[in-house]
Amino acid sequence: MKKIYVLLAFATCLLISFQVNAQKKVDKSKRPSPPALVTQTIKSGATISIDYSQPSVKGRTIGKDLEPMEGKVWRTGANEATVFSTNKDVTIDGQKLPAGKYGFFTLFEGNDVYLIFNKTWNQWGAFKYDAKEDMLRVKTSKKMESNASEKMTFTISKNGEVNLRWGKIKVAFKVK
Repeated sequence: MKKIYVLLAFATCLLISFQVNAQKKVDKSKRPSPPALVTQTIKSGATISIDYSQPSVKGRTIGKDLEPMEGKVWRTGANEATVFSTNKDVTIDGQKLPAGKYGFFTLFEGNDVYLIFNKTWNQWGAFKYDAKEDMLRVKTSKKMESNASEKMTFTISKNGEVNLRWGKIKVAFKVK
């Protein structure tokens, strides 16, 4: 009988420890690619934001050791998929995008860059990316800068210009 009580006490302690550990909130700022958020109200009155995780180059080569890889859809950041949101309908380089939240992916093919706004925004990386869920694809191009950016960063100006900087790569697009 004592053995049953000891076993039950041990099982109870084990269950409680699992429950306590499951309830701990993960501090995402401690990740190697910490979270970042950029938000701007642009001239049209729309508020746009990009919620992403910032990878660092750390001496690696983009396109070889780091994404984006040629011809492969990228989450445009690290960890969870990058989320692009707008509270009003906007245009991205002249193409309409309804208000909402979108998974923001990119596809690099040579100098061409496809900006992908996907209806499935709540996912890890691009592992379950489905092109059938794309709301909008916009073709733009990359430019190579002389100064490299160690951390991947997005900026949004009041006039709606969005810039992605990653290493020596710069991708710009206009939101109105």
